Amino acid sequence: MLYEFLYPYHVDFSFLNIFRYITFRTIYGGLTAFLICFLFGPFVIKKLTQMQIGQIIQTDGPKSHLGKQGTPTMGGILILFSVFMTTIIWGNLSNHYVNILLLTLMLFGIIGFVDDYLMQIKKRNMGFSAKGKFLIQVLFGLIIGWLIYKCPDFNSTLTIPFFKDISPDLGIFYIPFACLVIVATSNAVNLTDGLDGLAIGPYIVASVTYMFFAYVTGHVQIAEYLHLRHIASAGEIAVICGTLAGAGLGFLWFNAHPAQIFMGDSGSIPLGGILGTIAIITKQEILLLIVGGLFVIEALSVIIQVSYFKLTKGKRIFRMAPLHHHFELKGWHESKVIVRFWIISITLALLSLSTLKIR
Repeated sequence: MLYEFLYPYHVDFSFLNIFRYITFRTIYGGLTAFLICFLFGPFVIKKLTQMQIGQIIQTDGPKSHLGKQGTPTMGGILILFSVFMTTIIWGNLSNHYVNILLLTLMLFGIIGFVDDYLMQIKKRNMGFSAKGKFLIQVLFGLIIGWLIYKCPDFNSTLTIPFFKDISPDLGIFYIPFACLVIVATSNAVNLTDGLDGLAIGPYIVASVTYMFFAYVTGHVQIAEYLHLRHIASAGEIAVICGTLAGAGLGFLWFNAHPAQIFMGDSGSIPLGGILGTIAIITKQEILLLIVGGLFVIEALSVIIQVSYFKLTKGKRIFRMAPLHHHFELKGWHESKVIVRFWIISITLALLSLSTLKIR
């Protein structure tokens, strides 16, 4: 809004020229998103507490989690509100990729909100059925994949990390591939959100990492120097990434151990969905396996555990899945699990950034 309203006047007022710089709007977008979460956080926590929208703790999990029973959840609405408002203020709303990302956040936000609503307000034992939620995610993923595929400056080739000369073109099959990335990332972030600050910390790291990828992809000289495929409109995605990181930091203020609020499906599902979409737009789809490696590990631990349990008729590989619960049951304190997982995510992010030069 500020960009579209103020920048046209830069001819008369030269200082307004600063609004055309993506770096400026990314920094202040992040700060704005942080402040919105920070300032509105206590109000949201108070309202959720009054509405008795509290976390439900399963009795078969780690006993240390029983004290979290009743902690306000559905805090993801605070993050989504912050991202939407900040993007409207600092983003270029005429950019088609910005609109697609906002649509992704809205569609997957609806899934997460309804799922939380059924459990927390309607007091059902579960929200969507697993199959029903997955089918809706796939439908929305296909819609987003088709919209991206139809963008005039987008191409359907894959970028393979460390190999600059290998770029297979998927053609129309890029749409189901994009759907796979979006849905998988959405569910992986959702599965990781099991401890205080465990999901939002690595998510901030991933957002900052893709902020760099978006900027260099959208900058013609830097993209050419690094032998990246230049996508002119993708540079604006850096503002969204900065906003996601800022909102994440603001939410972490209240979600850090001991958490005052949880994001719930209202946050984890849309945040995962938009991260997968950003990876597709910036042409770093495969690299998401490294950037979001922690989310991948957590999701794989569940898949492995469930598959092994069915094949062996009751035997387990891990003491409990997702993986963070396994380490808790081994005696690790919750804070140790969280910090060590954060360290892993930062290490993987640095490794992913190295691919800009190692090609």
